[in-house]
Amino acid sequence: MNTYALAVTQPAKMLGNLLAWLDKAEAHAEAKGFDVAVLLEARLAPDMFPLRRQIQAAADGAKFLGARVAGVEPPKHPDTETTLAELRDRVQAVRTFLAELPTEPFEQASERSLSLPFLPEGKTIRATDYANEFALPNFSFHVVTTYAILRNNGVELGKRDYITGLTLQ
Repeated sequence: MNTYALAVTQPAKMLGNLLAWLDKAEAHAEAKGFDVAVLLEARLAPDMFPLRRQIQAAADGAKFLGARVAGVEPPKHPDTETTLAELRDRVQAVRTFLAELPTEPFEQASERSLSLPFLPEGKTIRATDYANEFALPNFSFHVVTTYAILRNNGVELGKRDYITGLTLQ
């Protein structure tokens, strides 16, 4: 699999799946007679981010992955979303950003070193190592946690909802 597929195609697909989960969450809240905003503060454990922040972190993970590996500046999102509609807009904005990234910079990713704010001073990491060892696991963690919070709160999601969108031939 090429770096573009790992850093752009797969995260964009998973963000699309996440948007579908939010539709199901909204339908679940409506069917049960509660405000969907209640779900935005749900969490799996007291010391974990709530659903709202998990969605923001998943979007951030995808945009930073694509941008850093491509060597471009990511869009800024100030984490001010308070509604499901605002969160959807943020996720969609990241999907649009990813779709607009050119493929060429990803072809040289194994040769590009990144200096990142969280690395020790003077240290760098190869772009492909950043993608595989940090960015993809981090992104996946927040996507899985979003899924788990929704499932834990009764939203009818299954494995098919998680892995939907297979590229079949």
